[in-house]
Amino acid sequence: MTDLAISLLDWQQKVWDSKARFKVVAAGRRTGKSRLAAYLLIVNGLQTKQGQVFYVAPTQGQARDIMWQTLLEVGHPVIKASHINNLQITLINGTKISLKGADRPETMRGVSLKYLVMDEYADMKPEVWEQILRPALTDQKGQALFIGTPMGRNHFYDLYKLADLEEHDTYESWHFTSYDNPLLDPTEIDMAKKQMSSFAFRQEFMASFEAQGSDIFNEDWIKMGTEEPSEGDYYVAIDMAGFEDAQKKTKKSRLDNTAISIVKVNEKGWWVDDIIYGRWTFEETAEAIFEVVEAYEPIAVGIEKGIAKQAIMSPLTDMMKQKGKFFNIQELTHGNKRKVDRIVAALQGRFEHGAITLNEGDWNIEFLDELFQFPNTQVHDDMIDSLAYIDQLAKISYYYDFEQDNFEIFDKVAGY
Repeated sequence: MTDLAISLLDWQQKVWDSKARFKVVAAGRRTGKSRLAAYLLIVNGLQTKQGQVFYVAPTQGQARDIMWQTLLEVGHPVIKASHINNLQITLINGTKISLKGADRPETMRGVSLKYLVMDEYADMKPEVWEQILRPALTDQKGQALFIGTPMGRNHFYDLYKLADLEEHDTYESWHFTSYDNPLLDPTEIDMAKKQMSSFAFRQEFMASFEAQGSDIFNEDWIKMGTEEPSEGDYYVAIDMAGFEDAQKKTKKSRLDNTAISIVKVNEKGWWVDDIIYGRWTFEETAEAIFEVVEAYEPIAVGIEKGIAKQAIMSPLTDMMKQKGKFFNIQELTHGNKRKVDRIVAALQGRFEHGAITLNEGDWNIEFLDELFQFPNTQVHDDMIDSLAYIDQLAKISYYYDFEQDNFEIFDKVAGY
């Protein structure tokens, strides 16, 4: 064990010393959560005579990116073999440490686990723990570490609060902020605070479980304009509404609005030239998209992934062939995030710091009505949803991009 040369921060030592079977750590970005997890995976693996050891991230790709190199670095004196193709490490005592993705739960069934780490548990479906991994710990009376940055008061929050209940004395939870890592320059964190929305900073760096409220967007943040900036490139993002059969006929009727956001992006921010919206058939939607492309010649057109996108591609492709004009279409995804979290991450900081300017037009009233009532489920959010997708299309993050270290991955598009 001494060959590992384990070195822990003060907050990591507190978690390490705990005798709790289930440990829950809510911590800000760049605190060293993944480094602690790597040490615990190795040490518990060396103490295991039966059963396996799992590290689980939201996706298998994230598991590889976050933990693979860190495990090889801290565990090299006691690693017998490593196989990146199946993301598995064998220790000198024969114990196997496997890296898994919660998006592929079928690969984790039927195993006996002695130790488990669930990284960014807030970003996983709770059923992965409740129905698959918790039962896998039963026969070996295995232990688990849950680490991550909060995403509102979801299932991660519920697990975190279990430690406060007497009937769950096998749980212990901790809360640490990014300031608790002495290896981080606090001025860098302060700089991020100035460049992020207040909500995003509290969540990502202060590890706040605060849930988004109805005051996500402030009226004082809205910046209007009449002069289009000379520099920048246009992007078009489309939030497709669902369709349903009308009286069981083949003709489709619109459930909600389709919204088409037309935005010029430059280093200073976004110029929202127009957001077109309406209840259209597939053919009418294709025509509206084509008219926008001809008028603005965007760098890319993004269409929300789903059945509606699949349906719109046929008339849109036919129209391209007929007119002899083809353009780049990218598929937009939710990135394994709830809609509220995705919209807040993309828009709140930009609005708060004046990085979004709205071109004055008739669409403003409907858009601002959606914006100020978000996330009221009784009010449409098609226009702000389509605008939020520009963040994914343009790939220019509003959030400060920290230098990578071996602890965690910083997503430039999502901002964390």
